[in-house]
Amino acid sequence: MSDDTDKTKQPTSNPEHRWVRRLQELDQGDVALVGGKNASLGEMVGALAEQGVRVPGGFATTSDAYRRFVEENGLEQGIRDVLSDLETLERVGDVGSRIRKMFREGDFSEDVADAIRAAYRELSGRHGEEPIAVAVRSSATAEDLPEASFAGQQETFLNVRGEDALLEACRNCYASLFTDRAISYREEKGFDHLEVALSVGVQRMVRSDLGGAGVMFTLDTESGFPDVVLIDAAWGLGESVVQGIVTPDRFMVFKPLLEEEGLVPIIEKRVGDKDVKIVYGAENDGGGVKEVEVSAEDRRRFVLDDDDVLRLARWGVVIEEHYERPMDIEWAKDGETGEIFIVQARPETVRSREAGGRLKVYELRERGEPVVRGAAIGSAIAVGTAIRLDSPDEIDRFEDGAVLVTDRTDPDWGPILESASAVVTDHGGRTSHAAIVSRELGIPAIVGTGRATELIESGDEVTVSCAEGAEGIVYEGRLAYDERDVDIDALPDVRTPIMMIVADPATAFRWWRLPLKGIGLARIEFIVADLIGIHPVALTQFDSLDDEEVRRKIEERLGGEEPTEFFVDRLSRAIARVAASCHPHPAVVRLSDFKTNEYAALLGGAQFEPKEENPMLGFRGAVRYYADEYREGFGLECRALRRVREEMGFLNVIPMIPFCRTPAEADRVLEAMGEEGLRRGENGLEVYVMCEVPSNVLRAEEFAERVDGFSIGSNDLTQLVLGVDRDSERLRELFDERDPAVKEMIEMVVERAHAAGRPVGICGQAPSDYPDFAAFLVEAGIDSISVNPDSVVDVLNAVAEVEERLGAD
Repeated sequence: MSDDTDKTKQPTSNPEHRWVRRLQELDQGDVALVGGKNASLGEMVGALAEQGVRVPGGFATTSDAYRRFVEENGLEQGIRDVLSDLETLERVGDVGSRIRKMFREGDFSEDVADAIRAAYRELSGRHGEEPIAVAVRSSATAEDLPEASFAGQQETFLNVRGEDALLEACRNCYASLFTDRAISYREEKGFDHLEVALSVGVQRMVRSDLGGAGVMFTLDTESGFPDVVLIDAAWGLGESVVQGIVTPDRFMVFKPLLEEEGLVPIIEKRVGDKDVKIVYGAENDGGGVKEVEVSAEDRRRFVLDDDDVLRLARWGVVIEEHYERPMDIEWAKDGETGEIFIVQARPETVRSREAGGRLKVYELRERGEPVVRGAAIGSAIAVGTAIRLDSPDEIDRFEDGAVLVTDRTDPDWGPILESASAVVTDHGGRTSHAAIVSRELGIPAIVGTGRATELIESGDEVTVSCAEGAEGIVYEGRLAYDERDVDIDALPDVRTPIMMIVADPATAFRWWRLPLKGIGLARIEFIVADLIGIHPVALTQFDSLDDEEVRRKIEERLGGEEPTEFFVDRLSRAIARVAASCHPHPAVVRLSDFKTNEYAALLGGAQFEPKEENPMLGFRGAVRYYADEYREGFGLECRALRRVREEMGFLNVIPMIPFCRTPAEADRVLEAMGEEGLRRGENGLEVYVMCEVPSNVLRAEEFAERVDGFSIGSNDLTQLVLGVDRDSERLRELFDERDPAVKEMIEMVVERAHAAGRPVGICGQAPSDYPDFAAFLVEAGIDSISVNPDSVVDVLNAVAEVEERLGAD
């Protein structure tokens, strides 16, 4: 039920009705009367109460009341005279100050003041609290419309008590129609300043000063992905979130599974710092609000429990469906009663209005002197000032938009990579950290150059081009280039499913508009490295850690959480985010495939990992999952996968076994999974195996008896067929997935797997780098092709061409 339950309409003959309306008398057709914000509140009271959406009781002054104030105080001509001095936006501060002063010195006419006082007394009496504390918010008559977002340009006053204080707050709301930012916005958008009126919304205060509050969006604000609800929460009144005073808790909920009984589809749950909160000021100091510090315990604690999050998300969906557009919503939780209320709802006007069907394609318009060459990652071009760094600790030297030049990167470089326009490294191959992360960020990278840090100095102006095929080139100077949009809606419709390779779950939503049929490869080890950073066995055997400094660092990262739950929680939510990005299409999640040297680099890893001469061919992949040394760590991976499928509801997740050398080894892995509650065939669970060892091809029929599908890892398969280290710069010319021997192995496994009734996809690098290789795969009868996001257009065109040719034949 809404908090404003009395739906009785006041008679229109009541003279006060011209100046004040109760919220339940309003609907979204009253924007001209009470502004978008108040009309929306009235709409929710009248239309959504039966669906459980609660709105605090209140009333709104009308636009007629505002115009009466302007008329009674003779302000119109004065405003026009002052606005005539607004020759440039440089004078907006002086103009705004003079107009606001006029409003603050004005008085309400007796009839309008009486109407406001009467409505306030009625609201106080209805809730048995005299005088009641209210929130007083501005609502411009052109505000909160899909085509014009004026949100945040006028003022809000909280914890207002008493009739005189209320009238003063209303006067200040009127004045805020002419804040500097509001004047500038109307000038920019071409709105007539005197055509816009202002309504004042007066609502009973929810005691969120004793609880919490925040905002909710019914889409992902970064990517525009429409299938999630995003909720930010902080202690105290919601202004701390709205004004960006604190780093709030963050929750993300997957909409399509919200109504499934027993599921908790919260795919992100991150505690914020929340170091201060806004609470009521003392009554003897005039009320109002003040900032106070939050205790250390509350900073570490979530503001909302899972039930609260799901309730809010459901309300968000109800509100969105009612308005038929994505919404930006403010909510508050009463700390005395535990009740949650919606206090504002307006259309989201940024991501929802973006043109969704575009991709960018790049081409150089001129040539320059090459400085270094390496493997091209992505297909973009970037120009900028090079900054050479030896360590991520030098982040203070880096500038937004610069080209990062370094030896190699690891997860510690994340903040720098996010602000770079391009990346150039001495070392690393196409599956290195720099390569994978740059793809996710959509920036060009050139890896394995060998000498970039020798030949490029900080301050050099360079052009980084990845638009010339598999080889990337760094040119001297800033070269001109073309950047064109590709219409996604015009991309060819192909029979062969094209899927995506994902490394960083945080960027999975970025590519939701592409015509893809699922996620063909998500790597657990990248999630562990980037989001967890701790060796799994170090968490299962935390009490036995030898190194006190390592223990201290792990405890600091855990932040008080139970060690194994920390791992399972972070991994499960990251996998769920990947699965959500393509739901209901399949999301193939590869079990961890770190090498021993990579595992040892994780916090606590050195104690549990052997030293190997050749980690690439050593204790990696399937053999780890049933080995005593890692069995407990594998159990955590299985727990996370089981939570994603059974508790969150993402049955589209398909685990995949990497580097599985023999069918007997596959049996042992399946047995270990079964002991953890992941039994192939139960609850629709399918299990795939990577085809990256020649034995996977030669014994394909035996593997097919144990798994539901194959996914060719062309990097490792090429490495083992040709005997070439895939990351060796010296041998780069010899490493070629298109070698006839490799192609013959691919044709062989496709034929044998199909004979056994099993599908075969590919998730290696080759289709992304070579469209002609994608054409070969179609001819070979591949069932799906997984590529990096930047290669989708080229691969789709290549596949469409060969499918058309084969159809004609």
